[in-house]
Formats: sequence, C-alpha cells, structure tokens
Amino acid sequence: MATAATVAFVHTVLGPDHYLPFIVLSRARGWSVVKTIWITLLCGIGHVGSSIVLGAIGIGAGIGLSKLTGIESLRGNIAAWAILAFGLIYTVWGIRRAIINKPHKHFHAHDDGTIHVHDHTHQNSHDHEQVRNMTPWILFIIFVLGPCEPLIPLLIYPAAQNSTWGIIQVSLVFSIITILTMIVLVVLASYGLKMVKFGRLERYTHALAGAAISLSGFAILFLGL
Repeated sequence: MATAATVAFVHTVLGPDHYLPFIVLSRARGWSVVKTIWITLLCGIGHVGSSIVLGAIGIGAGIGLSKLTGIESLRGNIAAWAILAFGLIYTVWGIRRAIINKPHKHFHAHDDGTIHVHDHTHQNSHDHEQVRNMTPWILFIIFVLGPCEPLIPLLIYPAAQNSTWGIIQVSLVFSIITILTMIVLVVLASYGLKMVKFGRLERYTHALAGAAISLSGFAILFLGL
C-alpha cells in the first residue's frame, strides 16, 4: 500500500500533463475553483479508471505483464500526441480570437459638437461558447486514453498471490493518491495564476494556455516526463 501511494504521488508530480492543462485552462477560461476541481476530478477518474479496467481484463485473461505494459505504452503515446495536437489547435484558436478581439476606438460626434470615444472589440460569442462547452470533454477523452503506467506492475503482485482484496486495495490507494495530488496541485497553482495580471497580454491568455499544453505534450513525447 505504501509503495502504491508513493508511486502514485511521484508519478503525478513528475507528469506535467496531470495538472498543467487544468491550471492554464482554468485561468484562460475563468473557471471557478469548484468547476476546476470537478473537471480535474472527472478527468482523474477517467485516467486511473481506464488503467484499472485494462489491468483487470488483462489479469482475468491471463495476459502477461510485458503485453499489458506494451498496451499502456501505446496508449501513452496516443494520449501524448493528443495533448500536443489539442494544445496546438487551442493555441491557433487563441491567437485568432486575440486578433479578432483587438480593442479599437469608435468615435461618435454629437449634435452639440462633442465627440464621444469608446473602446470596442469584435468578440464571436458563439465561437467562444462552442469551445467552452467542448474543452472539458476533450480533456476527459484525452485523460481516458492516457494510462497510469506504474499501476499495472503494482497490480501484478497481489494478482500473483490470488488476492482479489489486494488488487482492490492497490487500485483504491493508487487512484485516491493520484487524484488528490492532481487536485491539490491544480487548486494551488490556479489560485496563484489567477493573481497574475497579464496587462495587454490578457487577450492572449487562451493562446498562452494552448502553448503551455503543447509544451506538456512535447515534454512527455520527447523528454520522457
């Protein structure tokens, strides 16, 4: 149990994909703390749940550890490329939105000779609403695809002892520690990031969020994080 808890914590902290997308999207999209926690929780459940299901099927079917870890590795590559692609697409969308919403001045002349000036932006609220509704679901799908690589080897030991209760315990401990670590990191970093003022770069927060997500995908694929 101690090994499962330790591995879950270290695995989560060292994997930026476990928390960075939620942190930057929470800041860019203006999610409340409660909404951020719920989205992180659901994605965390999908993340560990998919590996538990795969491990249970593999153990029940007598599939060897090497094959199971190979499947998890393949899923990990798919998820990493999905994160990278999502980040790049979101970056392009964020840049486009920033350009469209560039503030400009409108001048209005009144009958008495006074001139009124106000700033104006052209914001596509329909486009923004669609992306807002899709983003949590895209994250959830990516996290379901993303495996918890250390979990399968941890499940093999109690399985080899024919201990069903041991398998359940390992799964529960690993899942709880992983999800709690995700939530704590996301909430703490989100609070800190919400206090940062970007000034004129504020309208580029979506593009910056997409770039940060892309970097986390890049780090997984090419730096082994």
